[in-house]
Amino acid sequence: MTMGLDDARASLCTSVPEGRRRRSSRRRRAALVALGLGLLATSAAAHIRLDFPSPRTSSQKFGPCGVTGSERGGDVTVFRAGETITVRWTETIDHPSHYRIAFDPDGHDGFVDPPEMMDAYSNDLVLLDLIADRTGGGAYEAEITLPDVACDRCTLQLIQVMYDKPPYTVPGNDIYYQCADLVLVRDEVDAGVTDGGVVGADGGVADADAGARDAGPPPDAGDDDHDHGATGGCACRATPNAAASVPWSIALGALLVRRARKR
Repeated sequence: MTMGLDDARASLCTSVPEGRRRRSSRRRRAALVALGLGLLATSAAAHIRLDFPSPRTSSQKFGPCGVTGSERGGDVTVFRAGETITVRWTETIDHPSHYRIAFDPDGHDGFVDPPEMMDAYSNDLVLLDLIADRTGGGAYEAEITLPDVACDRCTLQLIQVMYDKPPYTVPGNDIYYQCADLVLVRDEVDAGVTDGGVVGADGGVADADAGARDAGPPPDAGDDDHDHGATGGCACRATPNAAASVPWSIALGALLVRRARKR
């Protein structure tokens, strides 16, 4: 006798213990959840990571600084105006691409995406463009010279322009963004007072108490018994001069002798 399809399914179900079927079902669900989490982690993982200067955020999907509504943070790096620095970053997920470094002296509103994929130096804020990518990703570095301008709200931007997501569109998903918050100073004097010392013009830090120690004790203000010198310096107490009193004694003796002779 031929067994129908429904009969075969019923026979299979009765031959597999109920507990085993439940365990198998739980394993399948767990595998699907793990797969979904893996895909989510891959899509959210950083593709580039700014290593130096310190990045504002690890997010990088939205311009100009990686996350919508990005604001200046508390991790600020200070350089001299006009200083030459080495920017370092890491490509963690490989894409055929190139990199660009730009600088905004006041916030980040001046950053503009390249209108076309290969447009180089497309605005005045770009410091270095078309930095070549290499297969396999890894660590990168590029030497740049910062503008010779003092600023306390300046921003450095690193972007990665990718080639493998055609067509290139702005805005789109062809660019990853990282920003670093900077302060540029003319010299150490601009840094103000630190650790109780005043930053000198030569870059040294003077001890704020040094002047008080080196100046010695304060001058005596004097009182009614003190005579003040013509220079207005410290007041000194008048002291009788013994040598100056000798001529007066001689003159008095001579006068007495003269009066005695007249008598």
